[in-house]
Amino acid sequence: MNIRVYTYEKCDTCRRAVKWLAAQGVSPQIVPIRESPPGLPELRAMLGHVGKLRRLFNTSGKDYQEMNLKDRLPGLTEDEALALLAKNGNLVKRPFALTASTGAVGFKEEEWKQMLRSS
Repeated sequence: MNIRVYTYEKCDTCRRAVKWLAAQGVSPQIVPIRESPPGLPELRAMLGHVGKLRRLFNTSGKDYQEMNLKDRLPGLTEDEALALLAKNGNLVKRPFALTASTGAVGFKEEEWKQMLRSS
C-alpha cells in the first residue's frame, strides 16, 4: 500500500499513528510536515475526504492562534485558506495521511482502519 503521512517528530499523536500503521504491516512514506507541508493538490484531495476546511487546520496550534484564524477563517476563500496551509506546515492538522484514494487527518484508529480498507 502506498500511503504518505505528514508528521511532526515531537508529536505524540503522529508517533502513535506511525506505530499503529507498522502494527498493521504498513510502511508509510513519512514527510516532515513543518519542512515540507502538503501542497495544494494534496490539500484539495484531503478536503474532498474530510469535507470541511476547518478540519485541515491545527486549531490548537500556536500559529493558528497567533494569526487569529478562529475569527479570520470564515472570511477566507477556500483558495486563500489552502494557500495558508501550503505555506505553513504548523497550521496543518497532523498526522495528515493520504493514499491514492482516501485520507485522514488527526489519528482516530477507526478512521484510519476505514482509510486502509478503502485504499
